[in-house]
Amino acid sequence: MFTGIIETLGKVEKLEKEGGNLHITLSSNITSELKIDQSLAHNGVCLTVVDLNGNNYTVTAIAETLSKSSLGDLKVGDIVNLERAMVLGARLDGHIVQGHVDQIAVCSSVEEKDGSWVFGFEYDPGFNNVTIEKGSITVDGVSLTVVNSQKNTFSVAIIPYTFENTRFNMYEIGTRVNLEFDVIGKYVARLMEMTA
Repeated sequence: MFTGIIETLGKVEKLEKEGGNLHITLSSNITSELKIDQSLAHNGVCLTVVDLNGNNYTVTAIAETLSKSSLGDLKVGDIVNLERAMVLGARLDGHIVQGHVDQIAVCSSVEEKDGSWVFGFEYDPGFNNVTIEKGSITVDGVSLTVVNSQKNTFSVAIIPYTFENTRFNMYEIGTRVNLEFDVIGKYVARLMEMTA
């Protein structure tokens, strides 16, 4: 379980394909605090630490994960958002995030607004995921509030701190991102679908 509050950034040091799996080796300033079998969100995708070596650690993304996220787009040198699992009893500063990506979206607009930014995203409506105005959404693991909710698009407003300390300062039109829709909203939508 995560909160969507990015703890730090990691750098992709090595990518190794093995069958349908992708072993991703990263460096970060929290590597020394990690342990084998620990869950860590990478651009919003929950992955398990499988190896530690100095300042580097390795996680493995399986074919299912690669098909539903943008992790397969990673290249050596890329920067990723990192968040360790939440500590039970700690404040929930973002919202309830599972680290299970629902689908990929594409950045459709970037607009600077006198010290802040508004990013627009488009996603495939065929998966029946929805956003609501002022609801929660996770973009590459970042807990955000939805503005301008449409059928298959939404926007988020980004404050300078988030812009400077996450991957948002790297996004441009066409950038693919991971989306995790609000878990409560997903359950409500499923219940309504079952009763219709």
